[in-house]
Amino acid sequence: MACSWIFDKVTGEIFKKKIDAPQPPKYQDVFGHTMIELAEMNDKIMGVTPAMPSGSSLKFMMEKMPHRAFDVGICEQHAVTVSAGMATQGLRVFCNIYSSFMQRAYDQVVHDVAIQKLPVVFCLDRAGLVGEDGPTHHGCYDIPYMRCIPHMVVSAPMNEKELRNLMYTAQLDSNKYPFVIRYPRGEGVMTEWKTPFEAITIGKGRKLKDGKEIAILSFGHPGNFAQAAIRQLRTEGIDPAHYDLRFVKPIDEDLLHEVFSNYQKIVTVEDGTVVGGFGSAVLEFMNANNYQAEVSILGIPDRLVEHGTPKELHRECAYDAQGIADAVRLLMSEKVFVKN
Repeated sequence: MACSWIFDKVTGEIFKKKIDAPQPPKYQDVFGHTMIELAEMNDKIMGVTPAMPSGSSLKFMMEKMPHRAFDVGICEQHAVTVSAGMATQGLRVFCNIYSSFMQRAYDQVVHDVAIQKLPVVFCLDRAGLVGEDGPTHHGCYDIPYMRCIPHMVVSAPMNEKELRNLMYTAQLDSNKYPFVIRYPRGEGVMTEWKTPFEAITIGKGRKLKDGKEIAILSFGHPGNFAQAAIRQLRTEGIDPAHYDLRFVKPIDEDLLHEVFSNYQKIVTVEDGTVVGGFGSAVLEFMNANNYQAEVSILGIPDRLVEHGTPKELHRECAYDAQGIADAVRLLMSEKVFVKN
């Protein structure tokens, strides 16, 4: 049985409201329980967090395996450096830091991890709009600032199964590089989320459905918004294709060649800034390969986003299901002129 939280606005007293129907877990809890599963399979796995054991759910591993999971205090720089140090000794370290706090340790990511090509796994919780914590906590910028670093893998799961599989892939000996897995605050979409592990080919996305005239390219959890938009659009006679890229670095060039060879109207959607993010990476590919298409980039706009529930903020920033559907309708109403 799941619970939701309500509170008395006068006294501040918090009450639990029981929900009978099964609910999807929080991404952070999927991370926390999956860490234990992976650590039981691989004795080289360690967990590190800078004073976020509850928020990241590394607390589960700290309780069960206290000798393999460490809270290093409120110092993201130290969390990254100690993770790098352990990685030099052959350990597979999962360093869990909120996306907005990762900015504090950027020097260490570059100097201590990337330059040495150490396979530290950065699990960036609270990536994207986080809701009521406000502009100081929105995880807006990690896609641009991570994808510009050499030797860095940058990924995002669309659901709990994908998160588990990315974590599994990142700890395999075949992965030789730093590996970012970004995921949002709050619940996922799967009630039956404890799926068998499957390795994912690094840099490979997936086509979720074929379509006509227009394609939606999603990165991470907003792929679920895209699926809802597609269901709505199909009732109107519009049938977009949908591609879940999974990785923004290395980006799946084979998949993008397929997209740009078959569609001249494209919508990209991400839970991050539109400046230098996933959509920008798609445009870079388009330019480098001399494709011409009409591309609409959806995500966090180039401004500070204030407080609000995640649902309210996704609506405000126009990359929820309605925003995606509106962007598709707009592109479909416009004529594309392509030079020969």
